[in-house]
Amino acid sequence: MTETTIAGDAAVIEADVREGTYGDRIATIEPGGAEYIPLSERHGKPLQQFWTWVSPNMEFATVFVGVIGVWYFGQSFWMASLAIVLGTALGSISMGALAARGPLFGVPQMVLSRIGFGWLGNILPAGVNSLVAGVGWFAVNSVSGAFALNALLGWNTKLCLLIIVVVQLAVAFFGHNLVHAFERWSFPVLVLVFLIAAVVIAGKSHPGAHVAGVPGGWLITFGAAFGYAAGWNPYASDYTRYLPRDTNRKATGMWAGLGVFISCVVLEVVGAAAATITSATKYSGNPTAGFVSHLPSAIADATLLAIALGAICANALNVYSGSMSFLALGIKLPLTLRRAIVAIVFGIAGFFLALSGLSDAGTRYNNFLLVIAYWIGPWLGVFFADQFLRRGKRVDGLLFDRRHNSWAGFAAMAIAMGVSIWLFANQTDYVGFLPTHYPALGDLTFEVGFVLAVLLYTLFFKLQGESKVQERLVIPGETALSPAE
Repeated sequence: MTETTIAGDAAVIEADVREGTYGDRIATIEPGGAEYIPLSERHGKPLQQFWTWVSPNMEFATVFVGVIGVWYFGQSFWMASLAIVLGTALGSISMGALAARGPLFGVPQMVLSRIGFGWLGNILPAGVNSLVAGVGWFAVNSVSGAFALNALLGWNTKLCLLIIVVVQLAVAFFGHNLVHAFERWSFPVLVLVFLIAAVVIAGKSHPGAHVAGVPGGWLITFGAAFGYAAGWNPYASDYTRYLPRDTNRKATGMWAGLGVFISCVVLEVVGAAAATITSATKYSGNPTAGFVSHLPSAIADATLLAIALGAICANALNVYSGSMSFLALGIKLPLTLRRAIVAIVFGIAGFFLALSGLSDAGTRYNNFLLVIAYWIGPWLGVFFADQFLRRGKRVDGLLFDRRHNSWAGFAAMAIAMGVSIWLFANQTDYVGFLPTHYPALGDLTFEVGFVLAVLLYTLFFKLQGESKVQERLVIPGETALSPAE
């Protein structure tokens, strides 16, 4: 990295550029790690974001968000559906806004996070996401895929889990181009099968069925739906950073947001409908089997295969982005295939976590969705507040400046998480102070965490004097990036 002073008191920072030649080849292992993608390697169209985000949501983990709204949170079909639409809309809007920045900056999402958090402070969000994505989400989706194979073939669930994990790791190991291609190839199959299943389930469902309400259940369902959609937010620019710099960013964000919104809403609403005709206690051991139990056998078998395929689509993204987040910590591994190697390590860790999650999957998944929202809310608060406060400034150089160690982002996120979880969390593992005394509050953790992070970061930003900071990124052999907007 080199640095010189230029007019306007801005600094010039030289980017870390991803080495190797990759292009648009599918059967080639993607080299490098979380570095800037040179212009000669850029390719793709905004439309590809649609199937890249539809396919990974065509799985039972998505369906189960709607199921738990009725089974565990005591919502009617219509109230659960309202919570699903609104919660998913919030997560999808933020998804589109984040994805749109990929073509301009050419770096993964957790590298973009360095602007607000600093080089060292970014350890908080990048570290959390590397574990949540590469291990946590990987385990959750592997379990749903294993349950699908178990219900279809009757094989031991541990063997089914191993099969699912091996295929997922193979896709993630090859990297960006194969991930996009796999999502595209899977897209028509998954959409067709799940649409057929949805029509059958809708015809048998009982939308007016009475359920025993849970105090604050609607807000908990809303938080779970947001947590699922927003769970993709820390990955957003990972899959748009290879697009040419002059790509229409509005189209990029629109297709990414629509892919998440449409797929999540449709399958989660189907899950809520299925929950009105399926017993929670009867299928607690294998919720996937419960979901297909009222489908004709041929459609049920096709749906189980689609669930397994969808789990692979989701986890190809999870383990890929988990490795991106780990490398965004700034750990420089002197290996050309460092990303691929880190992906394998995370996948193995996720496999062992999934083994422990084959029992009591419903409660664990319910809690996991809420925990996702607990940290993503404050992280988004810092990210968007920083983007607003730095508007009109050249800040692209902060992506690779190891001396940029602002404490404002780290402090705002950490305090917002601590306060919001302590006061408002409402799940089986921990109930915060206010829900303990006022259960009707539900779970307001992510909403409070987001707002508190915005307010705290704005204050800390001004105290630290960050408003005067400008840094300009240059790439060897290329013209400088356009000013960030």
